Amino acid sequence: MADDRFHVYDTTLRDGAQQEGLNLTVADKLTVARHLDGLGVGFIEGGWPGANPKDTEFFRRARTELDLKHAQLAAFGATRRAGLKAADDPLVAALRESGAPVVTLVAKSHDRHVELALRTTLTENLAMIRDTVSHLRAEGQRVFLDAEHFFDGYKSNPAYALEVVRTAAEAGADVIALCDTNGGMLPDELADVVLAAAGTQARLGIHCHDDTGCAVANTLAAVRAGVTHVQGCANGYGERSGNANLFTVVANLQLKRGFDLVPRESLADMTRIAHAITEVTNVTPNSHQPYVGVSAFAHKAGLHASAIKVDPNLYQHIDPAEVGNDMRMLVSDMAGRASVELKGRELGYTLSPQESRELVERVKVLESQGYTFEAADASFELLLRDTVGGDRRRHFSVESWRVIVERPAGGDVVSEATVKVHAKGERIVATGEGNGPVNALDKAVRQALERLYPELARLELTDFKVRILEGSHGTQAITRVLITSSDDTGEWSTVGVDENIIEASWQALEQAVTYGLLRAGHEGE
Repeated sequence: MADDRFHVYDTTLRDGAQQEGLNLTVADKLTVARHLDGLGVGFIEGGWPGANPKDTEFFRRARTELDLKHAQLAAFGATRRAGLKAADDPLVAALRESGAPVVTLVAKSHDRHVELALRTTLTENLAMIRDTVSHLRAEGQRVFLDAEHFFDGYKSNPAYALEVVRTAAEAGADVIALCDTNGGMLPDELADVVLAAAGTQARLGIHCHDDTGCAVANTLAAVRAGVTHVQGCANGYGERSGNANLFTVVANLQLKRGFDLVPRESLADMTRIAHAITEVTNVTPNSHQPYVGVSAFAHKAGLHASAIKVDPNLYQHIDPAEVGNDMRMLVSDMAGRASVELKGRELGYTLSPQESRELVERVKVLESQGYTFEAADASFELLLRDTVGGDRRRHFSVESWRVIVERPAGGDVVSEATVKVHAKGERIVATGEGNGPVNALDKAVRQALERLYPELARLELTDFKVRILEGSHGTQAITRVLITSSDDTGEWSTVGVDENIIEASWQALEQAVTYGLLRAGHEGE
């Protein structure tokens, strides 16, 4: 586990998922958790088991499907209900049974919320906190507590807000995270309140929302005031204006304040991780996002460009490579070099200077056409193999494919695909039916190849995402398709781009099958 002296706590899968238009499947949540663990965060809040089936399923699958190297999973939930014992509350039981080593409880710390929202007394609310924390501690779980609406509560009734902190700490909570739930605080006033809360001698954390545009600044101010636990979401996801952007918080603390939060090699992979998560969430990335946005270190021609030719640091606050990003001259061909070289090393390939230049140029051309390799590792590795190995050996070649979509009167839509391929000296024609064109193509190509490559029976298409890219051809927009596939040992993603959505899908599908065969040990012919 990461150093316990200072916590980096991610709540993307719970609080971040409350963002309008963001909807994660269980498979999505598992994928995002792996990316976050790769960054090196200490804790990943997986959701609220017992409150909804998806989160309950996530924790069940996480026991066998997540092999976390850095992070611990945290289950989120509420203190017991008024009038019940914690041991008898079914939602508390779900937290106990989640398998998560850490439980984060949310508790009211604003007196008006206790009386109007919980409809109970201030005294009973303290009893609910004390009983639930002590019960879960006795059951062997570590407990953090989110003091909801703490800052507004402190303004309303400072003595009661502080008593919530004391009560939780005395009951055994390791951390009490002070929550700016409405996101209305400014850094100077927030720091003053944190200093007041520090008088309780409890270990404090901070959880900020971005409604004033100050979530990151407020988090940094809280750290300066003494908190040792920071919460946030990948890419600033979250309800309303979002949560503190955990990537920005981590980069600022590590690069500007000297905190040792995540491994340096993980920090240097932050840009790729941020972009990979946007592909999983299907949320358009913010190109101007600090540190990891594609425009974060982009420079136009003119005074800036002239100075950068002398020394790049004249117009950059850090070396972009420290976070896996790259300086881009908008009138030059420098885009993508750091990401390509970093990913190549990660995949175990040693590129010659010529191969590196060639690969950078190929990636640059493809990305200008709409491809993205940030969340399509398998496509990138296939491209890299082509560059390093020259004419890469192929498992099969495609003569043609065809898809027919039919809806008979009064019937259901049926898709039928026919593929003609050449493999191991044979010409094979196969047909498959599916509930959509891509499903039909998937079945057809499997039927064609499974006799020669039985391992394809284990391949499963687990996710399919489509993004319409901005273009200048009216209705003839460019479509990008991202396919995630898996076998019984892991998963991988591939990408296709074309004006025709079926062609884009076929590109991604063909690469998915090829990469699956490589994983099975077939190098091609």
